[in-house]
Amino acid sequence: MRKKKKKSARKRVFRRRIARKKKEVDKKEPKKIKQIKVLLVGIGGGGGSIVSEIAQRVKRASFFAANTDSKALRRISAKVTRFHFGQDLTHGLGTGMNPELGEEAARREKERIKKILQDQDFVILIACLGGGLGSGAAPIFAKISKGLGNLTYGIFTLPFKFEGAKKMDIARKSLEKVKTRLNAFSIIPNERVFQVIERTAPLKKALSAINKKLADSIRSLIDIIYAPGLINIDFADLKTIFEGRGRLTYLNSIEIGKEDKEAIEKVINSPLYLYGIDGAKGVMLNISGQKNLSLTQVDQVSRVISGRVHKEAKIIFGISGVKKNSKIKVTLLATGCSQKKTFKKPKKKPKKVSKIKRKKVKQKKIKVKVSQSNPSVSLKKVVPIQKKEKERIRVRKNALEVKKDKEREEAEIISKEKFWETPSFLKKKMTQGQ
Repeated sequence: MRKKKKKSARKRVFRRRIARKKKEVDKKEPKKIKQIKVLLVGIGGGGGSIVSEIAQRVKRASFFAANTDSKALRRISAKVTRFHFGQDLTHGLGTGMNPELGEEAARREKERIKKILQDQDFVILIACLGGGLGSGAAPIFAKISKGLGNLTYGIFTLPFKFEGAKKMDIARKSLEKVKTRLNAFSIIPNERVFQVIERTAPLKKALSAINKKLADSIRSLIDIIYAPGLINIDFADLKTIFEGRGRLTYLNSIEIGKEDKEAIEKVINSPLYLYGIDGAKGVMLNISGQKNLSLTQVDQVSRVISGRVHKEAKIIFGISGVKKNSKIKVTLLATGCSQKKTFKKPKKKPKKVSKIKRKKVKQKKIKVKVSQSNPSVSLKKVVPIQKKEKERIRVRKNALEVKKDKEREEAEIISKEKFWETPSFLKKKMTQGQ
């Protein structure tokens, strides 16, 4: 009995020692920081191809391509997870230019979409609006992501002009629906690619130029979140800038040389956007360069940007060091930008006007001098040409009536001419006789 008691006492002492050591280790070792999860989802054929190209350049993020078209998914990069849905409706084919079909396909797969978007911190949705799936399914993805509490940012491209007014109208309606379900969104018209590359360039090369610019900006944004800096920007700062709903966003990242005079203009005027940072209510600016980055260089960039945004804008500033690269890299994120030039609504076609109404009436009147010797002739009796022309336009007459009117007008003119041709002493007799 005594031996058993001694063994149990030893076990208790041993357990206490282990517990003490664990507490000491926990105090010494810092707690693990939560890793921010970033997810990029390309919706539709266009969105999938953009995400596929971005995946080649961006790290520290997950990538998904969602599509109803099985053939389009085969062309996606191996680094991107393929999400094929809507087989019941489309039978493995696309949705064409039918956004209602794309919306219904996404609605039926809500639970599967939730599994992809859950446990994420920052979700970036990319779609080419104007088609069926991108325009129809993007609002559903955005609504589910927002409902899960994710910080959700949408990047959307608009159709080329040669794709027609119908496609642009679909894109406009989809954008109006999706932007209220996002924290922020950016719009890139495909036509802006001609600001980056020559018009004679092949279409594949032109679209790749847009994707490259997007990839550079997104990579810089993700690097800011993860990489520590001299003046650090973290995920909490990003949440502050994206605070709100449906904010038009400007995202640009460029590398500039120390002697580049047009550097600031390149930062605030990206060729991809129709809008700038004017009136922005949230700004995140990060500058990275060598350790000897001067204060004057930082001040020059930040002063111009602060002068363009809203007076009460929240401005978060960060500096991170890059040892290898001699160039200065500037990343600018501005939310709540002015929406004046975002969308040009299609002009209404003018109503068809009959040929009769198109005729311009001459603003000429017959001038008559009224003398004291001839008080009977007044301006009231003289009908202006303008009034006669209006009456002629308003009332449609047959040939006989028109002929009679002409004869009557000619008789009036002849009588007036005879009256003015007679001497003044005979005019009194004529008026008295009348």
